[in-house]
Amino acid sequence: MTLPTLWILAATGWLLMAIGLARAPADIARTAALTAHALTPFGVLLVSAALGYGSLFALLALAAEWWAAVLVTLGRPWRLADPARHGAAGPVRLAAWLAAFGTLAAGLTALIV
Repeated sequence: MTLPTLWILAATGWLLMAIGLARAPADIARTAALTAHALTPFGVLLVSAALGYGSLFALLALAAEWWAAVLVTLGRPWRLADPARHGAAGPVRLAAWLAAFGTLAAGLTALIV
């Protein structure tokens, strides 16, 4: 897998999460979720630059995080953002997201590095 492919995967995952966040939460919650989601890539790059590390591993983590959320929530990320509203499935969905994230991050790292 090449670096441009990783960028495309990350951007596609980010866009799918943005679309999911734009269609479900209420007004104020939607604005806050979309603002935080839009600022996440810039914050990660800023932290990587401030620490003096490259952003490759941060990009791997972000791509894995977004795709894990898309897979676990089936394109409805508000299920992960507000687990209390979705009953007993909230903690199970969170555990599934963490497991999927870890698996995807390890797989992407093995493919790239």
